[in-house]
Amino acid sequence: MNSNVRKPEFELVLERVFDAPPAKVYKAWTEPTLLRQWFVPRPWSLASVDQDLRPGGRANFVMRDPDGKDYPNEGVFLEIVPNRRIVTTDAFTEGWIPSGKPFMVAQTTFEELPGGGTKYTARAMHWNAESKAEHEKMGFHEGWGQTADQLAELLKTF
Repeated sequence: MNSNVRKPEFELVLERVFDAPPAKVYKAWTEPTLLRQWFVPRPWSLASVDQDLRPGGRANFVMRDPDGKDYPNEGVFLEIVPNRRIVTTDAFTEGWIPSGKPFMVAQTTFEELPGGGTKYTARAMHWNAESKAEHEKMGFHEGWGQTADQLAELLKTF
């Protein structure tokens, strides 16, 4: 994926610096027991994680709201570069079956910083400006910001 081609009118971006090496941040993203601890803003939870970490592999999870209602999310991995980048989309489900209503491509990068830290960039790239605006209205900055805070706390524990 050429990271130099951008359509800012279609994307939302969250950047953070973590006091942990990229391998540790990547591990928190790819191990289901760790992912469940931070991936959704509390008091929501991650009820299940089903991942096949390879291009075309499933990237499925179920978010659960505080009242116990589940929200399934199905997608595929487009790119996996261990300790560097994870790219997923909900445009397809496993087997490259079109999902029917694509919303975004999510690209997460882990850039090693001098001193052993990680510049973490989570980018939501939408199909159009309307989807971007919808995601922003749903609380992208607050929700993804809270989960990044939760991730930062988790990184201190292992």
